[in-house]
Order: sequence, then C-alpha cells, then structure tokens
Amino acid sequence: MYNIGLIGDYDEEVVAHVAIPRAIQLAANDINVQINYEWVSTPSLDQDFEQKLSKYQALWVVPASPYCSMEGALNGIRFARERRIPFLGTCGGFQHMIIEFARNVMGLTEADHAEENPSASLILVAPLTCSVSEKIHTFKLTPGSKVIDIYGTNEIIEQYGICNYGLNPEFSPMLENAGLRIAGVDLDGEVRIMELNQHPFFVGTLFQPERSALKNIIHPLIKAFLRKAIHS
Repeated sequence: MYNIGLIGDYDEEVVAHVAIPRAIQLAANDINVQINYEWVSTPSLDQDFEQKLSKYQALWVVPASPYCSMEGALNGIRFARERRIPFLGTCGGFQHMIIEFARNVMGLTEADHAEENPSASLILVAPLTCSVSEKIHTFKLTPGSKVIDIYGTNEIIEQYGICNYGLNPEFSPMLENAGLRIAGVDLDGEVRIMELNQHPFFVGTLFQPERSALKNIIHPLIKAFLRKAIHS
C-alpha cells in the first residue's frame, strides 16, 4: 500500500476535491497498484511538518486557495522539493509551488500572491489578464520536458477550475534560470505548466488534470505521478 498526501483544505463543494480521489483511483486501477490517499489540512503543517509528511510516498497540493494556512501549504511543497518526493501541484498548488521556489531557492523572500497579499512588494502570482475560470484551452508543451514525454504529444487540451491568477510573466526568465522550467504554455504564450529540472517528479499545472476523472478518463500526468510514487 502506498500513501499519498493531499495537501489542502477539503471542501465537498469544490469540484477538484471530488475529482482528485476518483482520478487517483482510475490511475491506480490502470497500473494495478493499491493507493491510499489522505487529506492533510494546511494548518496542520504549520508545525512539525517533516514528521507529519514522512509517511507519504507522494504529495499533491490541491486547488481551492487561498488556503487556511499559506505557510502550511508552502511547508508541504518545500518538503517534497527538498526530500525529492514526487509532487504535483494543480491550480492553487501550481501558484504556491512557484512562490515556495522563489522564496526558498532564489532568495526572493518577499515573493507573494496577489489574492492573499495584494499590497506585497513582490507579486509573483498576479491576476490573469482575462479570467480562464471553468474554460477548456489548448496548451503547447516544451520539447525536451518531462511533461511532453508523459503526454506523448506536443499539444494538449485541458480544463481550468475557478482560476483568476497565474505567474507574473516578468519572473519567468528568473525562475527558468534557477531551474524551474516552463514545460507548457497556452496559445498566447502564457506559462501554464512548470517542472523542476533536478527532481524525479515535481510538476505544477494551472489547469486541473483531475477533471478528467469526471468523464472516467485516466489522465497520463496523474498516472505518471503514481508511478513515481511507487518507485520512490
């Protein structure tokens, strides 16, 4: 039995929170492995997060931010990054993944989220130029990226959740130079997928691949995530 921690504040009204367990089960059945998932609230990771997260073979930071504890979510992401544990961040998880990396790897300690701290001196996650909430978009994947190998194609179609914030494009080159690679963009060239170069599996998407489970579709990214979990 393999354990996956779902870091976020569970709410049965959030579509992604309903979809994620289904997506995990579909992928687990497909690769014939038993997966146990547990919800891990963000406030629970304010303290002693290393001990609390040590039992998981993979971590998924789920949508529906602002989180009850931004610090707890960032602690979970940092743990996965530093311990080289397979990590997936979708929607809010993607947004906080880049904040954690900017703060703790690049030394940009003031990096922040416009939704949570609009008066911050360094807005890394900014309002999108136009809302993509609940929309389906086409994305182009970066040649040579791990993500393009997982999908097996250079163009994909995915659905957003309730999403009005994304990476401030001013910081894209700095993040890439530091090792957080742009793995996919929308048709306007806006960053929508990033991955950490020197990590077995550390991927964030602004869209919600878990939505595929609502149509009983096994998602390649989630299946790859589980494969890494059982071999980590």
